[in-house]
Amino acid sequence: MTARNSDPTGLHRVLDETVVLPQAARRLDTRHELWPDEVRIRVEKLNLDAASYRQLERKHTAGDGSVDHGAIRAEVLDIVATRGKMQNPETGSGGMLVGTVEEVGPDSPLGLRPGDRVATLVSLTLTPLVIEDGLRDWDGRGEQVPCEGYAVLFGRSIAAVLPDDLPADLSLSVMDVCGAPALTARVVEGYDAPTVAVIGGGGKSGSLSLAAARRAGAGRTIGVVPHEREAARLREAGLADEVVIADARNPIGLRDAVTAAGGPADVTVVCVDVPGCEGGAILATADRGTVIFFSMATSFSAAALGAEGLAADVTMLVGTGYTPGHAAHALELLRDNAGVRRLFEARLAHEAPA
Repeated sequence: MTARNSDPTGLHRVLDETVVLPQAARRLDTRHELWPDEVRIRVEKLNLDAASYRQLERKHTAGDGSVDHGAIRAEVLDIVATRGKMQNPETGSGGMLVGTVEEVGPDSPLGLRPGDRVATLVSLTLTPLVIEDGLRDWDGRGEQVPCEGYAVLFGRSIAAVLPDDLPADLSLSVMDVCGAPALTARVVEGYDAPTVAVIGGGGKSGSLSLAAARRAGAGRTIGVVPHEREAARLREAGLADEVVIADARNPIGLRDAVTAAGGPADVTVVCVDVPGCEGGAILATADRGTVIFFSMATSFSAAALGAEGLAADVTMLVGTGYTPGHAAHALELLRDNAGVRRLFEARLAHEAPA
């Protein structure tokens, strides 16, 4: 097949002239045949990450506000065909997928078997991917993309077998953001009954992070949302002690809103998929507090320079999306918290094609 030896990071699939890891590569080798430590997945659905989909939606919105969903669909096809993976060139982000294990290499350490229905817990930005159906069953609306094709996992990839007690779409939505609640819980456990503010508390990662913070011992939880409609849903879900409406891009407005709700926060979790939220998150956080950035729209240079310019003594963490046990933890939160589950199911119903 090839003279190249496989590497558990997937380096052998990189087609760039320089040595880079698959996530940084311009193009990946998508050949069907497996190296000994790889696994091939028969894909049934992609889940585009929120920042990537919103950027595509903005790009293809006309002056009259209408969205060309066909152009979104065409661009996703072009990205995958050109790069051998789904990696939005503007945001640098991708998403994850659901599918069935088709073949397992004899040296694969992942513990998967042919026939297992799985969700990948590594980004599409580093996953070799081939779309074979032209996305004929996707109209370009929403982050979940029905798809026929295949993808390849490496020796250091991560995948979780889908649980039998939850619908696949629901499990996929949870696993897409499962890193956020796991890291939130870990950070909250390091404080004594902290005040926790979650910016974007009504979204997928935000609602799970609120639930995780409360379970981990938060003394007070504050959910920040952009408008009253989302605030009403979050209040009904009962996930936050206080729900406030603020534009996360307005640093003074965000600071004042969080302070009025009982802040500043000891832990601030940023779960919004729009740029420009770094300064407000820093200002809303108490000295010696922690800011966790769980958005691919974050400018980490803006965060670092902003904290310096504000003389803010805060720890800032990049949410990598991986914490040991993160998928099981997030699914447990969903099962045990009716408010979280209602929010997820409502989002899925809204994204479902008419």
